Amino acid sequence: MTTDTERRIADRYVLEEPLGRGGMGVVWRARDTVLQREVAIKRVDVPVSMSGSEVGAVRRRVLREARAAAALNHANAVTVFDVLEEDDHAYIIMELVQAPTLKEVVDSRGPLPPSEAAAVGLGVLDALGAAHARGITHRDVKPANVMLAGTGAVKLADFGIASVKDDPKITATGMVLGSPQFMAPEQARHGEAGPSADMWGLGATLYFAVEGKPPFEKEGGPIPVLTAVLHDDIPPPK
Repeated sequence: MTTDTERRIADRYVLEEPLGRGGMGVVWRARDTVLQREVAIKRVDVPVSMSGSEVGAVRRRVLREARAAAALNHANAVTVFDVLEEDDHAYIIMELVQAPTLKEVVDSRGPLPPSEAAAVGLGVLDALGAAHARGITHRDVKPANVMLAGTGAVKLADFGIASVKDDPKITATGMVLGSPQFMAPEQARHGEAGPSADMWGLGATLYFAVEGKPPFEKEGGPIPVLTAVLHDDIPPPK
């Protein structure tokens, strides 16, 4: 990647501005200079505390995820165009969706009316159905990964930690894959998840949509939240 007048990846993609940062990396707006279109590029960052073998495992997971997500062709799933490695990083080239996330909408407007939340849920459900039919589990369904276009279109983004059925399990010691506030109990307990975990994440996401907060909120980091997911009852919605 060049470091002078422009930041370029694979002598093709020019990074323009960061769009957001998550637990597994940074997403950039970029320009594909070959096809002359704007794209989103996710650079996957690996914690510096991980060993060399763990870093390799995470990169293999990313490559596996990208191959799986690229096989999806659904109007409600963000399209993956390409995946590559450069400068000791993995990069995922994706469709650029210029729309706010469900989290941003609720944080700015407040909770959604139940009918609007239901429409969002049906859009996410359609994308999950297509993914599950191909043996793909998203593993991180949450409001920040649900994008809402002004036309009413819904896009499920970031299969960044997707797990493909029957592939060898890849783990990294000490890593929590997923978002604790929206993580299914079996995922919190064993680190394993199937389609039912995505349905739990969708339910928790819809709870957030109509209540304005996750079903499990605890101070003190992920461990108290995961403990609540495992042992507490869901607060009755108001």
